[in-house]
Amino acid sequence: MAEVLEPDICVIGAGSGGLSVAAAAAAFGVPVVLIERGRMGGDCLNYGCVPSKSLLAAARHAMGLARGPELGVTSAPVAVDFRKVRDHVRGVVAAIAPNDSKERFTALGVRVIAGSARFTEATTVKVGDALTIQARRFVIATGSSPVIPPIPGLAEVPYLTNETIFDLGECPRHLVVIGAGPVGLELAQAFRALGSNVTVVEAATPLAQEDPECAAVVLDQLARDGVEIRSGVAITRVDHAGGKVQVVITGPAGAETIAGSHLLVAVGRAPNVADLGLDKAGIAVERNGVVVDKRLRTTNRRVYAVGDVAGGPGFTHVANYHAGLVIRQALFRLPVRVNHDNVPRVTFTQPELAHVGLSEAQARRSNLRFRVLRWPYHENDRAQAERATAGHIKVIVTHRGRVLGATIAGRNAGELIATWTLAVEQRLNIRAFAGTVVAYPTLAEIGKRAAVTYFAPNLTSPLVRRIIAWLRRFG
Repeated sequence: MAEVLEPDICVIGAGSGGLSVAAAAAAFGVPVVLIERGRMGGDCLNYGCVPSKSLLAAARHAMGLARGPELGVTSAPVAVDFRKVRDHVRGVVAAIAPNDSKERFTALGVRVIAGSARFTEATTVKVGDALTIQARRFVIATGSSPVIPPIPGLAEVPYLTNETIFDLGECPRHLVVIGAGPVGLELAQAFRALGSNVTVVEAATPLAQEDPECAAVVLDQLARDGVEIRSGVAITRVDHAGGKVQVVITGPAGAETIAGSHLLVAVGRAPNVADLGLDKAGIAVERNGVVVDKRLRTTNRRVYAVGDVAGGPGFTHVANYHAGLVIRQALFRLPVRVNHDNVPRVTFTQPELAHVGLSEAQARRSNLRFRVLRWPYHENDRAQAERATAGHIKVIVTHRGRVLGATIAGRNAGELIATWTLAVEQRLNIRAFAGTVVAYPTLAEIGKRAAVTYFAPNLTSPLVRRIIAWLRRFG
C-alpha cells in the first residue's frame, strides 16, 4: 500500500553532511526523513577518512620502527601482517559505525529509509513505487564518487579505487598509482611503508594545489621513502598481461611501460547527481555538482545541497560546516553565507602538509601589501629531540600584521593548523601570537617564532634605537 510522508526536512544521503543535518534537526524536535541507498556513514566512514587514516596509522608505526636506529633503538626487521592491518582498518570502521547507524538515528527520532530517492516534482521525492515524501525542505547530501579517467584499456583491467583498496587481503608487490594528489600520495606512502614497491604517475604537478615550497618537503620525504613519482607524463594505455597491470606512459624520454601487480586510480572525485531526477524538481547541475547560491540553496528554493555534491572543497569538515548553515536558516530563518576561504585542509602524509587562508601565490595575485613570515622545524627543540626536523611554517600577514593565511609542512601540521585557522577566521593580528606564552618544548613554538620575526625589522630601526638610547638616560 502506498505511503506518503510529510516531514519538515527530507535528507537524501547519509554521509557526514546528511547525518549532521538529520541529527541537528531531530534534536530540535523537527520531523526528519533520511534516505540512503548504500551504507550509513557514506564515503568518510566506509571508504575515505576513517579507513585511510587507520591504514596510515599502521604505516606510521612501521615507519617509526624502521627509523628507530636514528634514536638508538634497534629491533628485528619490521614485519607486516597485512591481513591484520586490514582487520585493524575494519575494526576501526566497526567501532565508529554505531555513531552513524540506522539504529542510532531512529532512536534520535529520524525516519531512516533504505533505498534510492528521486524527485518527481519540485516538492516530491519517491523511494521505489510505494513511498512518497512531500517535505517542506529537502537537503541533497549524496556526496561524490571516484573519477575514472577515459584511459584506453582501463575498463578492461582490474583496478582499485579508495572504495575497494581497503578490502585487499595482501600487500601489493608493486602498486602503481594514477594521480599525485593528497589521496594518491597518502596511500602511496602508506603502502610503501607496509612493504609495497610504489610508482606514482601524474600528468601534471604533484600536490599542484599546494604551496610549491611546502609541497617539496613532502615530495622529498616520499622520494627518501622509496616512492617513485613520475610527473609530467601522459598515460597512453593500460593493459593486463602475464598477471600484471601495464601502464604505458609518454614523457620527455619517450614511451615507457610500468608494470605492477595492482593499479590504484586516484585522480579526483565527481558529484553523485545521477538518477536523482533533479531536472523534475527544477534543480540545475553543472560539472562540479549541484548549483547552489551563497546560502547553499539550489535553483529550487525549497532544496539545499551540502558537501561534495554542492561542488565545494571535498572534505568531511566542509560537509559538516554546510550542514550547520542549512540548519540555521531552515529551522531558525537566520541569514547565512557560505565562505570556503577559511577552511583548512591537510594532506596526511609524513610529514603532513596543512594550509588555511591565503597562500603566498594568492596574495601576490591579489596585489596585496603583505609579508611572509617563516620558521624552520630544525630550529625547534622538540623537533630536534624527535628527529623530525624536516619542514617549516609560512605565515602570510598584511603589512600591519593581520594574519591572512598559513601553510605548515612538517610533523603534526594538521594539528598545528587549527590555531592559524582561528587566527584567519577571527582576523587576528600576529601580535597575538608573538605575545602568547607557549609551553616548552612543543612544536607550537614554531608558530610563535615565526610570529616574532614580524618585528625583526624594528631591531635595526634608527628610530627604535634612538628611543632605547634616550630611555637609558633614566637609569
